[in-house]
Amino acid sequence: MPLPWSTELAGRIDEHVISSDLLRGNPLGDPYERPLLVYTPPGYDDAPGRRYPAVYVVQGYTGHVVMWRGRSPFRQPFPGTADAMFARAEAPPAIVVYVDAWTAYGGSQFVDSPGTGQYHSYLCDEVVPWVDARYRTIPDAAHRAITGKSSGGFGAMITPMLRPDLFGALATHAGDAYYEYCYLPEFPQVVRDLRNYGGDIFRWWDDFRSRVAYTKPEDSNLVAALGVAAAFSARPDGTPELPMDPETACCGRMCGNGGSTGTRCAWFPGTRTPCGPCGPSGSTPGTGTTSTWISARRRSARRWRRPGSPTRRSTTSSSTPRTRASTTGIRCRWPGSASG
Repeated sequence: MPLPWSTELAGRIDEHVISSDLLRGNPLGDPYERPLLVYTPPGYDDAPGRRYPAVYVVQGYTGHVVMWRGRSPFRQPFPGTADAMFARAEAPPAIVVYVDAWTAYGGSQFVDSPGTGQYHSYLCDEVVPWVDARYRTIPDAAHRAITGKSSGGFGAMITPMLRPDLFGALATHAGDAYYEYCYLPEFPQVVRDLRNYGGDIFRWWDDFRSRVAYTKPEDSNLVAALGVAAAFSARPDGTPELPMDPETACCGRMCGNGGSTGTRCAWFPGTRTPCGPCGPSGSTPGTGTTSTWISARRRSARRWRRPGSPTRRSTTSSSTPRTRASTTGIRCRWPGSASG
């Protein structure tokens, strides 16, 4: 039975702060100096010639690295559980790296985005080399893995797909997927929640930051909508694309038609007629509509290539903006990657 307080580890956890050039000047003004926890297994200091595989652990949405030490009733924290497993020789010893990719919106989705920052590149091009230079890892993809839960599970899935030269194994626990089933049904509720804020997500955001978090029923839904939109469908200037006219359930102010004429937009569930710049029924929505996010998430979910598979040409209409964020996992090549 786990004790209700901390216990001494058989291995050890080193606490570091890593200064990131890639996160310096990020769009949200989040810290570019980030905490990093590195666990070394029992016996690490006793065998200076031995090298170890490395497992990178990433957190779910709203998670940050300090939360790994949080304790739930009758359960011990993840680092203690992993340490006990290594101490009992239930798994080969490994170095475990706990990465922080938190943002002011609650998470980065572990992608490079003009709305949040270069968190995918931070993980791959800064954290991994930093750890390999300071710890006795086996520095190749066959001995490097990544794991996570929820949004961390999403990050654990896409990272080896985008960088098979770095990560050769993954484990995902309830990783985000099937976005058209889990995210699209939330869009009508997002629109309804924004009615109290004139359809402006940033009016709600200012209110959210001025009080104790999660004290209004709409908070949870809108935090997720803003954070995920910032990661996947931000404009080049970093502005997330979200519905702006809750009265018509349309892109409204952004497309300049739905909100002014009252025409409802066919891209939203339950609507009948497309609003002008969104295009005729069946076409690709224009820049500024929430469906830009929908399209990006669908493409991300459906069109990743397995490492080494032939490139699949996108059939997306040119009216959908092609940013690195909106095409994450389709055909884009990350800096230094071995495959698209």
